[in-house]
Amino acid sequence: MAEIQPLRTLRYDSTSVGPLEAVIAPPYDVIDDELRARLLAQSPFNVVEVDLPRAPGGGDPYQHAEEVFEAWREQGVLVRESEPALWVLEQRYTGPDGGEQRRRGLLARVRVEDYGPGRIRPHERTHPGPKQDRLNLTRATRANLSPIFSLFADPGNAAAGAMEAATAAEPFAVASDHEGTRNILWRIADPEAISTLEAGLAGAELLIADGHHRYETARVYAEEVGGEGEHRYVLMFLCSLSDPGLTVFATHRLLTGLKDDTSAQQAIREALTRDFEIEQVPADQLEPKADGAGVQLGYMDSFHKQPYLLTLRDPAIAEAALPDKPGAYQRLDTAVLEAVILKGALRMSEDDISHLRGLSYSKSFGDAREAVESGRADAGFFMRATPVDQVREVAETGESMPPKSTYFYPKIPTGLVFSLLE
Repeated sequence: MAEIQPLRTLRYDSTSVGPLEAVIAPPYDVIDDELRARLLAQSPFNVVEVDLPRAPGGGDPYQHAEEVFEAWREQGVLVRESEPALWVLEQRYTGPDGGEQRRRGLLARVRVEDYGPGRIRPHERTHPGPKQDRLNLTRATRANLSPIFSLFADPGNAAAGAMEAATAAEPFAVASDHEGTRNILWRIADPEAISTLEAGLAGAELLIADGHHRYETARVYAEEVGGEGEHRYVLMFLCSLSDPGLTVFATHRLLTGLKDDTSAQQAIREALTRDFEIEQVPADQLEPKADGAGVQLGYMDSFHKQPYLLTLRDPAIAEAALPDKPGAYQRLDTAVLEAVILKGALRMSEDDISHLRGLSYSKSFGDAREAVESGRADAGFFMRATPVDQVREVAETGESMPPKSTYFYPKIPTGLVFSLLE
Protein backbone atom coordinates (compact mmCIF):
# COMPACT_ATOMS: atom_id res chain seq x y z
CA MET A 1 0.00 0.00 0.00
CA ALA A 2 1.08 3.60 -0.50
CA GLU A 3 2.71 5.27 2.51
CA ILE A 4 0.95 8.57 3.26
CA GLN A 5 2.14 11.00 5.94
CA PRO A 6 1.62 14.57 7.18
CA LEU A 7 4.38 16.98 6.22
CA ARG A 8 6.22 20.01 7.54
CA THR A 9 5.32 22.44 4.82
CA LEU A 10 7.15 25.43 3.53
CA ARG A 11 4.53 28.05 2.64
CA TYR A 12 4.03 31.69 1.83
CA ASP A 13 3.85 34.11 4.77
CA SER A 14 0.76 36.24 4.14
CA THR A 15 2.20 39.12 6.15
CA SER A 16 5.02 39.34 3.59
CA VAL A 17 3.21 38.62 0.31
CA GLY A 18 -0.39 39.66 0.96
CA PRO A 19 -3.31 37.60 -0.39
CA LEU A 20 -2.45 34.03 -1.29
CA GLU A 21 -4.32 34.28 -4.59
CA ALA A 22 -1.74 36.78 -5.85
CA VAL A 23 1.09 34.24 -5.59
CA ILE A 24 -0.43 30.92 -6.67
CA ALA A 25 -0.39 29.65 -10.26
CA PRO A 26 -1.62 26.67 -12.28
CA PRO A 27 0.83 23.83 -13.01
CA TYR A 28 3.77 24.87 -15.19
CA ASP A 29 2.69 22.89 -18.25
CA VAL A 30 -0.52 24.86 -18.83
CA ILE A 31 1.08 28.32 -18.55
CA ASP A 32 1.82 30.25 -21.74
CA ASP A 33 3.81 33.48 -22.04
CA GLU A 34 0.77 35.71 -21.68
CA LEU A 35 -0.48 33.97 -18.53
CA ARG A 36 3.00 33.95 -17.00
CA ALA A 37 3.23 37.72 -17.47
CA ARG A 38 -0.23 38.21 -15.96
CA LEU A 39 0.67 36.16 -12.91
CA LEU A 40 3.88 38.06 -12.27
CA ALA A 41 2.01 41.34 -12.69
CA GLN A 42 -0.10 40.27 -9.70
CA SER A 43 2.96 39.88 -7.47
CA PRO A 44 6.75 39.68 -7.89
CA PHE A 45 6.52 36.75 -5.48
CA ASN A 46 4.23 34.71 -7.72
CA VAL A 47 5.40 31.09 -7.75
CA VAL A 48 5.94 31.08 -11.54
CA GLU A 49 9.18 33.01 -10.91
CA VAL A 50 10.52 29.74 -9.46
CA ASP A 51 8.33 27.02 -10.96
CA LEU A 52 8.63 28.31 -14.53
CA PRO A 53 11.90 30.25 -14.20
CA ARG A 54 13.42 32.64 -16.72
CA ALA A 55 16.73 34.26 -15.92
CA PRO A 56 17.25 37.91 -16.86
CA GLY A 57 19.50 38.25 -19.87
CA GLY A 58 18.95 34.66 -20.95
CA GLY A 59 21.00 33.05 -18.19
CA ASP A 60 20.54 29.63 -16.60
CA PRO A 61 16.85 29.41 -15.58
CA TYR A 62 17.48 26.75 -12.94
CA GLN A 63 20.19 28.78 -11.24
CA HIS A 64 17.77 31.70 -11.26
CA ALA A 65 15.11 29.51 -9.60
CA GLU A 66 17.61 28.40 -6.94
CA GLU A 67 18.67 31.98 -6.16
CA VAL A 68 15.12 33.32 -5.99
CA PHE A 69 13.87 30.42 -3.88
CA GLU A 70 16.72 30.81 -1.38
CA ALA A 71 16.25 34.58 -1.26
CA TRP A 72 12.54 34.21 -0.51
CA ARG A 73 13.35 31.86 2.38
CA GLU A 74 15.99 34.21 3.77
CA GLN A 75 13.64 37.21 3.48
CA GLY A 76 10.78 35.41 5.25
CA VAL A 77 8.60 35.39 2.15
CA LEU A 78 8.48 31.62 2.66
CA VAL A 79 8.34 30.10 6.16
CA ARG A 80 8.89 26.52 7.32
CA GLU A 81 6.38 25.09 9.76
CA SER A 82 7.74 23.45 12.89
CA GLU A 83 5.11 20.68 13.15
CA PRO A 84 3.79 18.27 10.51
CA ALA A 85 0.23 18.61 9.31
CA LEU A 86 -2.21 17.39 6.69
CA TRP A 87 -4.09 19.91 4.57
CA VAL A 88 -7.64 19.52 3.29
CA LEU A 89 -8.20 21.37 0.02
CA GLU A 90 -11.70 22.12 -1.22
CA GLN A 91 -12.12 23.49 -4.73
CA ARG A 92 -15.35 25.18 -5.76
CA TYR A 93 -15.67 25.75 -9.48
CA THR A 94 -18.08 26.03 -12.38
CA GLY A 95 -18.43 22.78 -14.31
CA PRO A 96 -18.72 22.38 -18.09
CA ASP A 97 -22.51 22.41 -17.82
CA GLY A 98 -22.45 25.74 -16.01
CA GLY A 99 -23.32 24.15 -12.67
CA GLU A 100 -21.44 24.75 -9.45
CA GLN A 101 -19.17 21.88 -8.39
CA ARG A 102 -17.13 21.04 -5.31
CA ARG A 103 -14.14 18.70 -5.04
CA ARG A 104 -12.21 17.83 -1.90
CA GLY A 105 -8.90 16.19 -1.30
CA LEU A 106 -5.91 15.96 1.00
CA LEU A 107 -2.44 17.46 0.62
CA ALA A 108 0.13 15.10 2.15
CA ARG A 109 3.50 13.58 1.46
CA VAL A 110 3.71 10.10 -0.07
CA ARG A 111 6.71 7.81 -0.13
CA VAL A 112 8.20 7.51 -3.61
CA GLU A 113 8.02 3.94 -4.90
CA ASP A 114 8.19 2.06 -8.17
CA TYR A 115 4.87 1.69 -9.93
CA GLY A 116 3.00 -1.46 -8.97
CA PRO A 117 -0.24 -3.03 -7.73
CA GLY A 118 -1.33 -1.91 -4.28
CA ARG A 119 0.96 1.11 -4.30
CA ILE A 120 1.06 3.70 -7.07
CA ARG A 121 -0.07 3.32 -10.66
CA PRO A 122 0.35 5.62 -13.66
CA HIS A 123 -2.27 5.98 -16.36
CA GLU A 124 -0.43 7.90 -19.11
CA ARG A 125 2.91 7.64 -20.88
CA THR A 126 5.44 10.40 -20.33
CA HIS A 127 7.90 12.39 -22.47
CA PRO A 128 11.65 12.75 -21.74
CA GLY A 129 11.84 16.55 -22.16
CA PRO A 130 9.50 17.56 -19.31
CA LYS A 131 11.09 15.01 -16.97
CA GLN A 132 14.57 16.48 -17.54
CA ASP A 133 13.21 19.99 -16.98
CA ARG A 134 11.53 19.05 -13.70
CA LEU A 135 14.63 17.13 -12.56
CA ASN A 136 16.82 20.18 -13.17
CA LEU A 137 14.38 22.32 -11.19
CA THR A 138 14.21 19.82 -8.32
CA ARG A 139 18.01 19.72 -8.11
CA ALA A 140 18.06 23.53 -7.98
CA THR A 141 15.34 24.08 -5.37
CA ARG A 142 15.55 20.77 -3.47
CA ALA A 143 11.79 21.01 -3.03
CA ASN A 144 8.47 19.86 -4.43
CA LEU A 145 6.82 23.05 -5.61
CA SER A 146 3.70 21.57 -7.16
CA PRO A 147 1.57 18.67 -5.86
CA ILE A 148 0.96 15.57 -7.93
CA PHE A 149 -2.77 14.86 -8.32
CA SER A 150 -3.64 11.25 -7.39
CA LEU A 151 -6.85 9.29 -6.96
CA PHE A 152 -7.79 6.56 -4.48
CA ALA A 153 -10.77 4.30 -3.88
CA ASP A 154 -12.87 5.24 -0.85
CA PRO A 155 -15.69 2.66 -0.96
CA GLY A 156 -16.88 3.26 2.60
CA ASN A 157 -16.39 7.03 2.35
CA ALA A 158 -14.19 6.90 5.45
CA ALA A 159 -11.71 9.45 4.04
CA ALA A 160 -14.52 11.65 2.75
CA GLY A 161 -16.16 11.61 6.17
CA ALA A 162 -12.91 12.54 7.89
CA MET A 163 -12.40 15.44 5.48
CA GLU A 164 -15.97 16.58 6.03
CA ALA A 165 -15.35 16.71 9.78
CA ALA A 166 -12.10 18.63 9.28
CA THR A 167 -13.83 21.33 7.23
CA ALA A 168 -16.18 22.22 10.09
CA ALA A 169 -13.46 24.54 11.45
CA GLU A 170 -12.50 27.93 10.05
CA PRO A 171 -10.29 27.57 6.96
CA PHE A 172 -6.61 28.42 7.12
CA ALA A 173 -6.67 30.26 3.78
CA VAL A 174 -8.88 31.00 0.79
CA ALA A 175 -7.56 31.84 -2.68
CA SER A 176 -9.30 32.14 -6.05
CA ASP A 177 -7.23 31.32 -9.11
CA HIS A 178 -7.15 32.99 -12.54
CA GLU A 179 -10.04 30.83 -13.78
CA GLY A 180 -12.27 31.62 -10.83
CA THR A 181 -11.84 28.36 -8.95
CA ARG A 182 -12.10 29.04 -5.21
CA ASN A 183 -9.46 27.10 -3.27
CA ILE A 184 -10.11 26.67 0.46
CA LEU A 185 -7.43 25.22 2.77
CA TRP A 186 -7.73 23.70 6.23
CA ARG A 187 -4.60 22.85 8.21
CA ILE A 188 -5.03 19.63 10.21
CA ALA A 189 -2.42 19.39 12.97
CA ASP A 190 -4.37 17.69 15.76
CA PRO A 191 -2.91 14.16 16.21
CA GLU A 192 -6.35 12.58 16.60
CA ALA A 193 -7.68 14.24 13.45
CA ILE A 194 -4.55 13.18 11.56
CA SER A 195 -5.00 9.59 12.75
CA THR A 196 -8.61 9.62 11.55
CA LEU A 197 -7.60 10.85 8.11
CA GLU A 198 -4.73 8.35 7.90
CA ALA A 199 -7.12 5.53 8.86
CA GLY A 200 -9.44 6.59 6.04
CA LEU A 201 -6.55 6.19 3.60
CA ALA A 202 -5.19 2.95 5.05
CA GLY A 203 -4.50 0.43 2.33
CA ALA A 204 -5.04 2.96 -0.46
CA GLU A 205 -3.68 2.28 -3.92
CA LEU A 206 -2.99 5.57 -5.68
CA LEU A 207 -3.66 6.28 -9.35
CA ILE A 208 -1.82 9.31 -10.72
CA ALA A 209 -4.30 11.61 -12.45
CA ASP A 210 -1.99 14.53 -13.23
CA GLY A 211 1.75 14.89 -12.68
CA HIS A 212 3.28 11.73 -14.16
CA HIS A 213 6.41 13.63 -15.23
CA ARG A 214 6.84 15.07 -11.74
CA TYR A 215 6.36 11.69 -10.07
CA GLU A 216 8.90 9.99 -12.31
CA THR A 217 11.25 12.90 -11.65
CA ALA A 218 10.77 12.33 -7.90
CA ARG A 219 11.82 8.69 -8.32
CA VAL A 220 14.97 9.65 -10.21
CA TYR A 221 15.84 12.36 -7.68
CA ALA A 222 15.31 10.03 -4.70
CA GLU A 223 17.71 7.48 -6.16
CA GLU A 224 20.17 10.18 -7.17
CA VAL A 225 20.42 11.50 -3.59
CA GLY A 226 20.30 8.01 -2.09
CA GLY A 227 19.74 6.87 1.47
CA GLU A 228 16.77 7.88 3.61
CA GLY A 229 15.38 11.34 4.18
CA GLU A 230 12.86 13.92 3.02
CA HIS A 231 13.81 13.26 -0.62
CA ARG A 232 12.15 9.84 -0.38
CA TYR A 233 8.71 11.53 -0.31
CA VAL A 234 6.74 13.60 -2.78
CA LEU A 235 3.99 16.18 -2.33
CA MET A 236 0.57 14.89 -3.43
CA PHE A 237 -3.06 15.90 -3.56
CA LEU A 238 -5.21 12.84 -2.86
CA CYS A 239 -8.80 12.77 -4.11
CA SER A 240 -11.41 10.02 -3.84
CA LEU A 241 -12.47 8.33 -7.07
CA SER A 242 -16.06 8.66 -5.86
CA ASP A 243 -15.86 12.40 -5.19
CA PRO A 244 -18.87 13.91 -7.01
CA GLY A 245 -16.76 16.90 -8.07
CA LEU A 246 -14.18 14.82 -9.95
CA THR A 247 -14.39 16.11 -13.54
CA VAL A 248 -12.54 14.91 -16.65
CA PHE A 249 -12.40 16.83 -19.95
CA ALA A 250 -11.25 15.72 -23.38
CA THR A 251 -8.00 16.71 -25.10
CA HIS A 252 -8.31 17.06 -28.87
CA ARG A 253 -5.64 16.14 -31.44
CA LEU A 254 -4.50 18.59 -34.13
CA LEU A 255 -2.42 17.56 -37.16
CA THR A 256 -0.08 19.70 -39.23
CA GLY A 257 2.17 19.03 -42.21
CA LEU A 258 -0.61 17.50 -44.32
CA LYS A 259 -1.25 20.46 -46.63
CA ASP A 260 1.42 19.54 -49.18
CA ASP A 261 1.47 15.82 -48.45
CA THR A 262 -1.19 14.26 -50.68
CA SER A 263 -0.09 10.73 -49.78
CA ALA A 264 -0.74 11.41 -46.08
CA GLN A 265 -4.15 12.90 -46.89
CA GLN A 266 -4.98 9.81 -48.96
CA ALA A 267 -3.76 7.49 -46.20
CA ILE A 268 -6.13 9.13 -43.70
CA ARG A 269 -9.08 8.89 -46.11
CA GLU A 270 -8.40 5.22 -46.77
CA ALA A 271 -8.08 4.37 -43.08
CA LEU A 272 -11.26 6.24 -42.16
CA THR A 273 -13.40 4.70 -44.93
CA ARG A 274 -12.00 1.22 -44.24
CA ASP A 275 -12.27 1.13 -40.45
CA PHE A 276 -15.02 3.58 -39.45
CA GLU A 277 -18.69 4.23 -40.04
CA ILE A 278 -18.77 7.87 -41.18
CA GLU A 279 -21.65 10.23 -40.43
CA GLN A 280 -21.89 13.87 -41.46
CA VAL A 281 -22.74 16.05 -38.45
CA PRO A 282 -23.05 19.76 -37.64
CA ALA A 283 -19.76 21.35 -36.56
CA ASP A 284 -21.00 21.83 -32.99
CA GLN A 285 -21.42 18.05 -32.70
CA LEU A 286 -17.84 17.16 -33.57
CA GLU A 287 -17.17 16.18 -29.97
CA PRO A 288 -18.72 12.70 -29.57
CA LYS A 289 -21.30 12.21 -26.83
CA ALA A 290 -20.08 10.64 -23.62
CA ASP A 291 -22.61 7.81 -23.82
CA GLY A 292 -21.83 6.86 -27.42
CA ALA A 293 -21.30 3.16 -28.05
CA GLY A 294 -17.89 1.80 -29.00
CA VAL A 295 -14.90 3.81 -30.13
CA GLN A 296 -15.96 7.21 -31.50
CA LEU A 297 -14.08 10.23 -32.81
CA GLY A 298 -14.96 13.52 -34.43
CA TYR A 299 -13.01 14.53 -37.55
CA MET A 300 -12.63 17.59 -39.74
CA ASP A 301 -9.88 18.79 -42.06
CA SER A 302 -9.09 22.33 -43.17
CA PHE A 303 -9.42 21.50 -46.86
CA HIS A 304 -13.10 20.54 -47.00
CA LYS A 305 -14.19 21.75 -43.53
CA GLN A 306 -16.81 19.02 -43.42
CA PRO A 307 -17.44 17.65 -39.89
CA TYR A 308 -17.80 13.89 -39.43
CA LEU A 309 -18.55 11.52 -36.58
CA LEU A 310 -16.49 8.34 -36.84
CA THR A 311 -17.53 5.08 -35.19
CA LEU A 312 -15.20 2.08 -35.28
CA ARG A 313 -16.86 -0.60 -37.42
CA ASP A 314 -15.78 -3.60 -35.36
CA PRO A 315 -13.86 -4.15 -32.10
CA ALA A 316 -11.77 -6.68 -34.04
CA ILE A 317 -10.10 -3.73 -35.82
CA ALA A 318 -8.79 -2.44 -32.49
CA GLU A 319 -7.75 -5.95 -31.47
CA ALA A 320 -5.75 -6.34 -34.70
CA ALA A 321 -4.14 -2.90 -34.37
CA LEU A 322 -3.28 -3.45 -30.69
CA PRO A 323 -2.66 -7.22 -30.48
CA ASP A 324 -0.40 -7.04 -27.43
CA LYS A 325 -2.72 -4.81 -25.37
CA PRO A 326 -5.49 -5.86 -22.97
CA GLY A 327 -9.15 -5.40 -23.83
CA ALA A 328 -9.54 -2.33 -21.63
CA TYR A 329 -6.79 -0.58 -23.60
CA GLN A 330 -8.26 -1.62 -26.96
CA ARG A 331 -11.51 0.14 -26.04
CA LEU A 332 -9.82 3.53 -25.58
CA ASP A 333 -10.66 6.15 -28.19
CA THR A 334 -7.18 7.67 -27.83
CA ALA A 335 -5.42 4.31 -28.19
CA VAL A 336 -7.35 3.36 -31.34
CA LEU A 337 -6.69 6.78 -32.88
CA GLU A 338 -2.99 6.46 -32.12
CA ALA A 339 -2.70 2.90 -33.46
CA VAL A 340 -4.94 3.12 -36.55
CA ILE A 341 -4.37 6.71 -37.71
CA LEU A 342 -1.23 8.24 -36.20
CA LYS A 343 1.02 5.18 -36.25
CA GLY A 344 -0.91 3.22 -38.88
CA ALA A 345 -2.01 5.57 -41.65
CA LEU A 346 0.49 8.39 -41.00
CA ARG A 347 3.41 6.15 -39.97
CA MET A 348 4.24 8.32 -36.96
CA SER A 349 6.80 6.81 -34.64
CA GLU A 350 6.70 6.83 -30.86
CA ASP A 351 9.41 9.48 -31.05
CA ASP A 352 7.32 11.62 -33.43
CA ILE A 353 4.39 11.52 -31.02
CA SER A 354 6.59 12.15 -28.01
CA HIS A 355 8.23 15.20 -29.61
CA LEU A 356 5.01 16.49 -31.20
CA ARG A 357 6.17 16.28 -34.82
CA GLY A 358 3.07 17.07 -36.83
CA LEU A 359 0.87 16.70 -33.74
CA SER A 360 -0.39 19.09 -31.09
CA TYR A 361 -3.12 19.09 -28.45
CA SER A 362 -5.94 21.40 -27.47
CA LYS A 363 -8.00 21.17 -24.29
CA SER A 364 -10.67 23.47 -25.72
CA PHE A 365 -13.24 22.26 -28.25
CA GLY A 366 -13.72 25.82 -29.47
CA ASP A 367 -9.98 26.35 -29.92
CA ALA A 368 -9.52 23.01 -31.72
CA ARG A 369 -12.42 23.70 -34.08
CA GLU A 370 -11.13 27.23 -34.83
CA ALA A 371 -7.65 25.83 -35.49
CA VAL A 372 -8.99 23.59 -38.24
CA GLU A 373 -11.47 26.06 -39.70
CA SER A 374 -8.81 28.80 -39.88
CA GLY A 375 -6.15 26.52 -41.34
CA ARG A 376 -3.89 26.83 -38.30
CA ALA A 377 -4.14 23.02 -38.19
CA ASP A 378 -4.60 20.84 -41.26
CA ALA A 379 -6.93 18.40 -39.54
CA GLY A 380 -8.39 17.69 -36.13
CA PHE A 381 -9.61 14.64 -34.28
CA PHE A 382 -12.15 15.62 -31.64
CA MET A 383 -12.23 13.43 -28.56
CA ARG A 384 -14.68 12.73 -25.77
CA ALA A 385 -13.55 12.62 -22.16
CA THR A 386 -12.26 9.27 -20.89
CA PRO A 387 -14.48 8.21 -17.95
CA VAL A 388 -12.72 7.78 -14.62
CA ASP A 389 -13.83 4.13 -14.43
CA GLN A 390 -12.13 3.47 -17.76
CA VAL A 391 -8.96 5.20 -16.56
CA ARG A 392 -8.91 2.93 -13.52
CA GLU A 393 -9.70 -0.18 -15.61
CA VAL A 394 -6.73 0.44 -17.90
CA ALA A 395 -4.39 1.29 -15.02
CA GLU A 396 -5.27 -1.96 -13.27
CA THR A 397 -3.96 -3.89 -16.28
CA GLY A 398 -0.57 -2.24 -15.82
CA GLU A 399 -0.83 -0.33 -19.10
CA SER A 400 -0.31 3.40 -19.53
CA MET A 401 -2.60 5.35 -21.85
CA PRO A 402 -1.38 7.47 -24.77
CA PRO A 403 -0.31 10.99 -23.74
CA LYS A 404 -3.10 13.48 -23.03
CA SER A 405 -5.82 10.84 -22.73
CA THR A 406 -7.33 12.73 -19.80
CA TYR A 407 -7.66 16.30 -18.59
CA PHE A 408 -8.74 16.42 -14.95
CA TYR A 409 -10.34 19.74 -14.03
CA PRO A 410 -9.72 21.93 -12.15
CA LYS A 411 -5.96 21.79 -11.78
CA ILE A 412 -4.34 21.85 -8.34
CA PRO A 413 -2.64 25.24 -7.89
CA THR A 414 1.07 25.52 -7.35
CA GLY A 415 2.00 27.66 -4.34
CA LEU A 416 -0.55 26.58 -1.74
CA VAL A 417 2.15 24.65 0.13
CA PHE A 418 5.63 23.37 -0.69
CA SER A 419 7.54 20.33 0.55
CA LEU A 420 11.29 20.59 1.19
CA LEU A 421 13.41 17.60 0.19
CA GLU A 422 16.25 18.22 2.64
